[in-house]
Amino acid sequence: MKQSIVLSLTLLMFNSFFFMATSQDIALPAPDRTGGKPLMQALSERATTRNFSPADLSLQQLSDLLWAGWGFNRPAEKKRTAPSARNVQEIDVYVSMKSGLYLYDAEANILRQIHGRDIRAVCGTQDFVGTAPVNLIYVADLGKMGKKEGDEITDSDLLYPWTNTGFIAQNVYLYCASANLGCVIRGLVPRERLAVEM
Repeated sequence: MKQSIVLSLTLLMFNSFFFMATSQDIALPAPDRTGGKPLMQALSERATTRNFSPADLSLQQLSDLLWAGWGFNRPAEKKRTAPSARNVQEIDVYVSMKSGLYLYDAEANILRQIHGRDIRAVCGTQDFVGTAPVNLIYVADLGKMGKKEGDEITDSDLLYPWTNTGFIAQNVYLYCASANLGCVIRGLVPRERLAVEM
């Protein structure tokens, strides 16, 4: 069984993993920006799975995964590996693992711990979600798009975040194909309950 990652799209969400039993930020190693499978091979092997090993990913795999999805590939310009409409970069990527919930800080290449509770089981409704090593949760910060608390949010307001999350998720899928990891993006997420747990 492959090691795997679960992606969950809850407005903009993904599923995470990991080990580390301390309640601290996690400094990630520099992402390996070379190697991997050729693009056409990764596209050929890109697939969705719902069978996951509970084995932890290494810190290097986690760093490479997050960088591929939403890291800075042009750090001097603060430009990302995935496109962002109008370069607003309103998506935040949270990582849920058994050691807790983290926010990916791409600039510092750190996972900033939000809390030390294992909330993986709340990241989706399917049985495999609670034991998958990593759940990524994509969250749109609409304040970066000029919205204020209490403002009405329309489907038009969500068009860019939905599209940008799709770009990030596709990068994650391609990384997983290149690294022989399993991956699935999910929409069945109890958003209100997850928001409370986050």
